[in-house]
Amino acid sequence: MSKSNKKLAMPAPKDDGFRAGFAVLAGRPNAGKSTLTNALVGQKVAITSAKPQTTRHTIRGLVHRDSYQLVLVDTPGLHRPRTLLGKRLNDLVADTLAEVDVIGFCLPANEKIGPGDRFIAQQLSQVGKKPVIAIVTKTDTVDRQAVTDQLIAVDRLGREIFGESGFAAVVPVSAVEDFQVETLAGVIASFMPLSPALYPDGHLTDEPEAVMVAELIREAALEGVRDELPHSLAVVVEEILPREGRPEDNPLLDVRVNLYVERPSQKAIIIGKGGARLRDVGTTARKGIEALLGTKIYLDLHVKVAKDWQRDPKQLVKLGF
Repeated sequence: MSKSNKKLAMPAPKDDGFRAGFAVLAGRPNAGKSTLTNALVGQKVAITSAKPQTTRHTIRGLVHRDSYQLVLVDTPGLHRPRTLLGKRLNDLVADTLAEVDVIGFCLPANEKIGPGDRFIAQQLSQVGKKPVIAIVTKTDTVDRQAVTDQLIAVDRLGREIFGESGFAAVVPVSAVEDFQVETLAGVIASFMPLSPALYPDGHLTDEPEAVMVAELIREAALEGVRDELPHSLAVVVEEILPREGRPEDNPLLDVRVNLYVERPSQKAIIIGKGGARLRDVGTTARKGIEALLGTKIYLDLHVKVAKDWQRDPKQLVKLGF
């Protein structure tokens, strides 16, 4: 995968009836959107974390099948913003919703429908005449009766917000156990327009490599840290360059990355005692990055403090938001 992939000629229609289009997975933070994106694509293209609001970029995952192609857009979770960053993330979601063909609304099976879900459903009802599929995620975390109860509650929410027709479909899934993931893909595809494939076969995402590298590092850095850190951590890839003088059959990429936090205390959390935690982050992230780039890398991580960057317009722009 490389940025030059985008310049390849688009494939012709495979046969009459082929469908292709864009679908967005919306929902409140930590509703299982990134895990579901990865399950549908069949490989990790979006970071996952137990911490809410870890997705900051729209990740486009590509689902290739004989009769359809889905371009999945994974967005930050919709939420009531408390910072300038939060507002910009919500704006990003709104812009994405306006451009897709189908909306998948993720509601976890293990949490009762609340005000946040109703807020998002109301937002989705105002997007225009687009099919909204309710996806009950994380069905592996509860028993069968709880799944049934949630399906009934979700159907009721759909009729309450969208009128008697309700949601276009309601599909229970478990990305972890691969339960109904393929069924969901088919349901989404059924609402797509007739179209030739939009991307060449074999592509998994159209995200630039630097964005994917940054996301893998963020995921590794967020493992097992305090609740305050996810919102305060930004990762910027400064450069990805081939190491000079390496033999052609044994190349090495130098990947230099800055991790930004808002306070010195957070910097200490990331680095850990004697730098132990930062080394663990590097070891974990390196495996994913080497798999992504298809070559060995030297990962150079630096942690810096950018005070209150979530509320500073200039720093938000600098950090890519």
